[in-house]
Amino acid sequence: MNIINENKTVGLLAEIVALKRGYAPVKAQQIRIAAALHDIDKSAIDNRILDSPNKLTPEEFQIVKTHTAIGAGILADIQGELGYVAQMTALYHHENESGTGYWRVPARYLPEYISIVSICDVFIALITSNRPYKDAWLIHDALAYIQAQAGTVFNAELAELFVSLIQSDSRIANIF
Repeated sequence: MNIINENKTVGLLAEIVALKRGYAPVKAQQIRIAAALHDIDKSAIDNRILDSPNKLTPEEFQIVKTHTAIGAGILADIQGELGYVAQMTALYHHENESGTGYWRVPARYLPEYISIVSICDVFIALITSNRPYKDAWLIHDALAYIQAQAGTVFNAELAELFVSLIQSDSRIANIF
């Protein structure tokens, strides 16, 4: 799966989770689009850093962290509610429930849809193999990781909903 397909898959999963969570279809579609665009900014980061098979140095990690702000800036021209959702998602998709993310904003202070995108993004990153620094995980191992991180990295309710959907909805199995 290439990065474009990964982001489209993150978007599709985020829309499914949002609908199951009770979001209106129009809002769920905005979340899908925002999720598909959340890493639009990665092209601004040197590929030698992104494709490094080694642990990033502190300096390299600081450079990678800038991708969220760059992405929000790129998406600033999108008007209306979709623009807001896209910018917020790009900027904050690496925030954790415990406040240990890139910008140290506890996810509980951000719109919930960002946490939905975060779970979907991590899941797809774990199960895909086009990363030079890791092999693809088995789906059940990725789900176990999400469950183990519920309440600290991920919103506990959303993590439970996500895992339940992946395990029970046969339509989702056809996505990957």
